[in-house]
Amino acid sequence: MSDLSSEEAEETETDLGEYDGERNSEGERHGRGRARLPNGDTYEGEYGHGFRSGQGIYRFKNGAYYTGEYLQNKKHGRGIFFYPDGSKYEGDWVNDQRHGYGVYTYANGDTYTGEWSNHNRHGQGTYVYKDTGSKYVGGWANGIQEGQAELIHLNHRFKGRFLKGNDKGEEEEDEPSLLAEPKWKASEITKLTFWTPHGENPPSPREASLVTAAAAAAAEAVEERAEAAVTEEEENPPIAASDESAEGKDEASSLHEVSSETLNPGRDIEGAEKESKEEEENEDQEHQEATNLED
Repeated sequence: MSDLSSEEAEETETDLGEYDGERNSEGERHGRGRARLPNGDTYEGEYGHGFRSGQGIYRFKNGAYYTGEYLQNKKHGRGIFFYPDGSKYEGDWVNDQRHGYGVYTYANGDTYTGEWSNHNRHGQGTYVYKDTGSKYVGGWANGIQEGQAELIHLNHRFKGRFLKGNDKGEEEEDEPSLLAEPKWKASEITKLTFWTPHGENPPSPREASLVTAAAAAAAEAVEERAEAAVTEEEENPPIAASDESAEGKDEASSLHEVSSETLNPGRDIEGAEKESKEEEENEDQEHQEATNLED
């Protein structure tokens, strides 16, 4: 908040500086006029008997200015003061003081709306914090929070009594905090299913387990057959024939004959049948001959 002594203090006019405007019969500044004061400030507005009185605009050389009502060179009545830092006050003035009811907008965007006394927040008022959205609604005394009040935040509020800016009550929770970090909690675990081409129904868990078991059994059987084949080759190695030794040739011939006899049993059977037939024919012939002799 700006200091009255440095930014709101105006030059007292006693025919000082340059003046262009109306005067009364005594030669006093009276009516409308424009003045440029020795300190560089300017005033344009109404005068009464040599004083700023009525509506006017006072511009300070530092950039601040006031537009509103005057009474004998004092801001008095309704007016707006624009401060060089960007803040402003709009409301009641009494004897150059913020007094009565008014709205003060601070440079950071905060606002106070309520009662004033002797340039201070005093009485009932509401202060809103722009950055957080929180607000204080309650009593003030000489610019300090005091008395029954309510401090309202986005997620909770405080009701109680303030004493020289300090709270003496308890906080009341309105709703769950909007700033609380969300926590994940599992409510259900979905079963994993196998992917199947589009248009086919996925297998049930039991069918999938049976397929897996059958594949494992088939793989195990293939391994067992391979091991058995290797074992048989080790126990019965193949017989190698040699062409360099005559003894080897004879053995090969005898083996060939044995193999031929073994592999061609039909030849022996045919010979046996032929011999049996010849014996029968001989027996028939002998029997015929015996019969002829008896005749």
